Amino acid sequence: MIAYDPYRWWKSTFSWRGTALPLALSRVLIFLLYAILIQALYEYGADAGWISEVNFLGIDPAGHAVLGSLIGFLIVFRINASNTRWWEGRTLWGALINNSRNLVRFASQHCSEPEELARLITGYVMCLRRGLQGFRDLGEADLYLSDDVVQRISRFGNLPTGISQVMSEWITARFRRQQLDSIMLRHMEELLNRLVDAQGGCERIQKTPLPFVYVAMIRQLILIYLLTLPVVLCERCGWWSPVLLATISLGMFGLEEAGVETEDPFGLEDNCLDLVACTMTIARDTAQLATSPATETNLSEGS
Repeated sequence: MIAYDPYRWWKSTFSWRGTALPLALSRVLIFLLYAILIQALYEYGADAGWISEVNFLGIDPAGHAVLGSLIGFLIVFRINASNTRWWEGRTLWGALINNSRNLVRFASQHCSEPEELARLITGYVMCLRRGLQGFRDLGEADLYLSDDVVQRISRFGNLPTGISQVMSEWITARFRRQQLDSIMLRHMEELLNRLVDAQGGCERIQKTPLPFVYVAMIRQLILIYLLTLPVVLCERCGWWSPVLLATISLGMFGLEEAGVETEDPFGLEDNCLDLVACTMTIARDTAQLATSPATETNLSEGS
């Protein structure tokens, strides 16, 4: 995710990285050349008397304007749907951060070896991040997990699910040691359940793209609109029509590409969520909570 200053207008206006320009430029150039070809055909055909300057190909500008309004509505729908998915992804990762802190904070006050739980949570969110980004290995998560845990979760098709099972066993072991009563056990399991719920929400976003019929229809209408637009503009705008078509196509292609990029908020593109920063926040905060001076004081008083 790109961090920017919203008050620096000129810098963001003339940015290249993170904008739709790199994604849409090739298609804009293709339609620019197409508009130049249509304008040249119109100019030469009108001079030679092959076509009528009054009504080139008989396309009604009013009907074309209605089609443009429809496409604008569909693009807005596409962007809103993608933005909703992006913001929901950020909300779910916020829940992962908060519940991880709460779980380790509670464990540090009532349980022995909270550092082990902190490492399990860090490994959990790192595996979740890599899974959402399309990887199926532990990556750097194995630095936080013991060899026994790595071996146990390797049989799971979903690695974070395996780690959540180990965390549940960790909580149950403290209950059996009578460090937790039934109410505390229920509370810690509830916090763990919230982590798993957030995981399920992230996986739902990743594995459920927008219905193909919406995406295909928007692109088909954009193609029809831009193919016919030079015919409507050529007799009214002259050689300015290629410039207008390039500008309009940049807007349409750019907004559509913005929706595509933000549809999957967990990807590796510039405008996707910075999941590395989220996992590092969890790793830092849980480690500090687990090794805080208050932990050592409470455990010594309890003994």
